[in-house]
Amino acid sequence: MSTWRAVSLMFRVPRRGRGFWFSLAIDVLWPLLAIFTRLRFRGGEKLPKSGGVLLASNHLSYADPVTVTAFALAAGRIPRYLAKADLWRVPVVGKVLAGGGHIPVERGTAQARHAYRGAVDAVRRGECVIFFPEAGFSDDADNWPSARVKNGVARVALETGAPVIPVVNWGTHAVLPATAKFPRVFPRRTVNIVTGDPVDLSDLTSTDRQSLDEATKRVMRAITELLADLRGERPPSR
Repeated sequence: MSTWRAVSLMFRVPRRGRGFWFSLAIDVLWPLLAIFTRLRFRGGEKLPKSGGVLLASNHLSYADPVTVTAFALAAGRIPRYLAKADLWRVPVVGKVLAGGGHIPVERGTAQARHAYRGAVDAVRRGECVIFFPEAGFSDDADNWPSARVKNGVARVALETGAPVIPVVNWGTHAVLPATAKFPRVFPRRTVNIVTGDPVDLSDLTSTDRQSLDEATKRVMRAITELLADLRGERPPSR
C-alpha cells in the first residue's frame, strides 16, 4: 500500500462511535504509520461488516494495537480492546481508552471477571472486540506465538457464539521492539497484517475447562499457521 493510498484511506474509515480522544489518536497516529512504514493489509474482507466479532492477534510490540486498529478500521470496523486497568490512570492514554469504549482489566484481582463480562456485553451489542491471547509479548526468541496463553477469547466466543478471526502482525517488532524507548523509523520497515478464516468452534457447546482449552488451542494454531504462511517458515513444534 502506497503512502498516499494509506493516508487517503484514513478519510474513508468509520468515524461514528470512536469517541473524541480515540478518534484524535487515530488521526494523529495513522499518517505517521503510513509515512514511516510500508503497510500491507490482507484479508480484511473476512471481517463481517456488522454484528459481534472477535479478533485474536499475536503480540510482538507496543505498536500492535495501532496497526490492528488501522487494519480493523480499513475493513470497516471500530475495534474495542481489553487492556490492563493501569493504563486508564495514565494521562492522555486513559482518555483515549475511556473515550474509545475499551475494556479495563484488573489483572490478578477478583475484578478481572468484570472485563470478561464487558467483552461479552460488547460482542452482544455487535462490537468488534480484539484480544491478544498471549496477554503480553511473545516470549519466543524467534517471535512465534507463545505457549503461554489465556482462555479469554475462547470463553467469550463460546458464550456468545461470535466468530473468532485470527490476525497476525509481522514487522511491528522491527518498528518498535519491546525493549526500545522510541520507534525505529529508518530504514522504513514493512508491516504486514493478515487475517485468516474464522476458527471453527462449532462442535464446542459449553464453557467447561476442556472446551475452553480446546478452543484456545484451535485459535492459537490458526494464528501460528497464518504467521508461518506469511513468514514462509515452519513454526516450532510444541
